[in-house]
Amino acid sequence: MKPAPFAYARAASLPEVFDLLDRHGESARLLAGGQSLVAALNLRLSSPGILLDINGVEALRGIGFADGVLRIGALTRHAELGADPLVARHAPLLARAVPHIAHAAIRTRGTIGGSLALADPAAELPACALALDATLVLASRGGERRVAAVDFFQGLYQTALRGDEVLAAVEIASRAGQACTLQELARRHGDYAIVGLAAQAGPPGAGVALAWFGVGGTPLRTPRAEAALVAGDLAGAQAALAGEIDPPADLHGPPALRHHLARVLLGRAAAALKGH
Repeated sequence: MKPAPFAYARAASLPEVFDLLDRHGESARLLAGGQSLVAALNLRLSSPGILLDINGVEALRGIGFADGVLRIGALTRHAELGADPLVARHAPLLARAVPHIAHAAIRTRGTIGGSLALADPAAELPACALALDATLVLASRGGERRVAAVDFFQGLYQTALRGDEVLAAVEIASRAGQACTLQELARRHGDYAIVGLAAQAGPPGAGVALAWFGVGGTPLRTPRAEAALVAGDLAGAQAALAGEIDPPADLHGPPALRHHLARVLLGRAAAALKGH
């Protein structure tokens, strides 16, 4: 199947992006890596009036570190994320997630901003952002506003982004030296995870973040399981999941399957964090 006809424009700056968004409104879709969007176009799951290509906007590129905060431009490719030394030092959870994302060809084009803005509940990077307590920088003609990851993901493919905004960057307080792990189970390498877990330990006494993907309409945290794990009660943490995740039934199997796999992954994550 081929996509429905659409217009195309390539922006060279953020002001130009905002002009085009003002002009075309809800009929516009932003094109970054396009690894999800192009498939949706070909299946006619999305039929925009115009694609706004933002790959030429330099303000959305780059990875930097200042005042204890890692800032990752939204156009950073997955492959760049996995290879960058600043990411490896200050947000190693992201680096560990990259090899799990689809296949190498997709990682060379897909972007962190595209993944977060799509908000696929089975994807790795939204869960990582949640586990890292990341702040998402949303830019509009009026300036920037910052939204915590916990408030950004609002439903199935729904985010806090307004129609006049662009996800510009992700900001993460340095997690250098802290334990982390990314665990997932998929039918085949490169497939979406049936269940996945991004786990990030904090400084001593600060607890642990467990951010799950593939178990609901958004990535989600499980605070009761987190508290039990910090207390050294792995069995209690696994039991707590029964009341904190509500996975759907689908072609992979019934909810009971995902509950079982979540308990398995939590056990693996606990061992990985302990062995850090």
